[in-house]
Amino acid sequence: MSEIIRITDLAQPELSELQQSILAFCETLQVNLDASDILEEAKAQVSLDDFGPQDFRERLDLLCDEWGSDTDLNNLGRMNLRNKLLLFARNRLLIQDLLNRHPEIHDVQIRAPIIVAGLPRSGTTHLLNLMAADSRLRALPLWESYEPVPMPGEELLGNGTDPRYQRCADAWDMMQQTVPMLAAMHPMNPDHIHEELELMGPDFASYNFEWLSQCPRWRDHYYASDQTPHYEYMKTVLKILTWQDGDDGCSTRWVLKCPQHLEQLTVLHKVFPDATIAVTHRDPVSVIQSAATMIAYGQRMSRNKIHLKNIIDYWSDRVLHLLEACARDRGKLPEEQSIDVPFHVFMADDISMVRQIYARAGLPLTEHAAAQLQRYLDNHPRGKHGRVVYKLQEDFGVDPEALRKRFDFYFQQFPVKAETNN
Repeated sequence: MSEIIRITDLAQPELSELQQSILAFCETLQVNLDASDILEEAKAQVSLDDFGPQDFRERLDLLCDEWGSDTDLNNLGRMNLRNKLLLFARNRLLIQDLLNRHPEIHDVQIRAPIIVAGLPRSGTTHLLNLMAADSRLRALPLWESYEPVPMPGEELLGNGTDPRYQRCADAWDMMQQTVPMLAAMHPMNPDHIHEELELMGPDFASYNFEWLSQCPRWRDHYYASDQTPHYEYMKTVLKILTWQDGDDGCSTRWVLKCPQHLEQLTVLHKVFPDATIAVTHRDPVSVIQSAATMIAYGQRMSRNKIHLKNIIDYWSDRVLHLLEACARDRGKLPEEQSIDVPFHVFMADDISMVRQIYARAGLPLTEHAAAQLQRYLDNHPRGKHGRVVYKLQEDFGVDPEALRKRFDFYFQQFPVKAETNN
């Protein structure tokens, strides 16, 4: 039986001795969120200096300025954000260097991928990881999404482990010690199949930055910008990964997912015109309370004060924007290349829904593939890390039924089932 988890200290976190000691140590450090310093450090780490097209600099400057002026960020939060930007800058140098040396990578084909689009916390992660268990499909594990190109001259560890994998494993171990409940909400172990929007990071693009820390100015810049170039950049990194596998794309079929796609369906189809797109649907109230709880819990190690009202208001609006775009653009996808995936139907029979998606994608669910999917389900029972109980009214002061009314248009257009919320 899964452990029931109830987080009751979202607004006033009760920190362990380890958490307190980490925060105290970080307060003794100097953390500089300066774009030029970050880029110079990235160049020194890999002994490269070609970042490619310079349009990214405006986006990096915006992030550094907005996060640098956030007085509620503590030093650990600031350091984690700086390290993320540094990683993206370093990855950008490695990606550009590889493309300079091997321009044939641009000729690699990304053939008929299966792409999941849906609200965060709507079953997209489970659906992606389930299909990724099918050995005929190529997926993106977390460790590879963080560092898609190896560091120059870095060899395998003595036990044969890729050092990129080990770095990701070490980070996961630390995360489980500092924010242990996150494992129940969103596992981040190295083998976990991750979102391809991570591959937009080196282009300093995507809504992922909104999940890392509050940044309304960044969100507005994202809203106002055509995301096509960033999807093309992400596709190029997928080509790199395919090429590094020793394939020109003829033998590889990717399975991908990202909630951001909900508000970029026309861009997604333009960049991946032969993709099969599976759109998941779940009660937005369940999504919002889950996402808001996860973000609020994670902020205990990054912010001096946690503003629950700001979190619930921001993500209620954010989910509304995602769903309004989905309602506007869902019908623009070719019927033969798209399918709706109601959360309650998928959860009732996982493999049956995968069979339907495969049928739309022209991929038969063979006995061998079905056995692989079933093995994944057997090894990853729901609630394996515990089941979090959410209390929207109690924790955030929001009436679930009043919030749900904002999404009447969504319930009317799509096969969504209202869930019981507290």
